[in-house]
Amino acid sequence: MSNEYTSAEPSRADIDATRGLMVLEFGDAYCSICAAARPAIETAMRTRPEVKHLKIADGRGRPLGRSFGIKLWPTLVFLQDGREVTRLVRPMDDQPIAMALQSLRADVAPA
Repeated sequence: MSNEYTSAEPSRADIDATRGLMVLEFGDAYCSICAAARPAIETAMRTRPEVKHLKIADGRGRPLGRSFGIKLWPTLVFLQDGREVTRLVRPMDDQPIAMALQSLRADVAPA
């Protein structure tokens, strides 16, 4: 799993049209809280390899983060067929992340 956040964010329309299961992780490479949460996120994401995981570099004026109302990093947004199922803000333990991943149905066709 990459430690890098991409600044090439998809549009909200692209996210909304995405089929399958996805987690958007909003944060920044220089965020110490994001770095502290990384092991828990990686541990939980390994349990669901079929879930697409996008790490989005967020910040002032970034349209995708603003469209999701992101205020704190890291924020994980769990999506199923482009619709938000749940979200976690600043998760530091893999258990809440694993539970949120369980809320995503495995019977959805991949994107």
